[in-house]
Amino acid sequence: MRLNSKQPKKQRKFLHNAPLHLRQKLMSAPLSGELREKYGVRNLPIREGDKVKIVRGDFRGKEGKVMEVDLSRYRIHVEGVTQKKTDGTEVFYPIHPSNVVITELNLDDPERKKIIERRAG
Repeated sequence: MRLNSKQPKKQRKFLHNAPLHLRQKLMSAPLSGELREKYGVRNLPIREGDKVKIVRGDFRGKEGKVMEVDLSRYRIHVEGVTQKKTDGTEVFYPIHPSNVVITELNLDDPERKKIIERRAG
């Protein structure tokens, strides 16, 4: 599925109706300078267990581990980035992946190593 239109209406429709395998790719974030040099890859899809640094928004400068990747809302939840509800409970604050930089990769999955090797080519 490829989108060629520049119309905002069609861009929004594409994101709203995107299948899961494309949503995973859309949930990509740039790697930090050190990781970029080490692996020769500019950005990768975010996964649970990656460590990220927030570079935009109210939580700028905070670092933490990715606890959850929400594909339905295109957001991630980062450890330590929470807000209080009116009843006092703490909930994760959803952050868009374009507002973070990956500082440490979770390489437990051998498939991810293959992806990095292939893309570094």
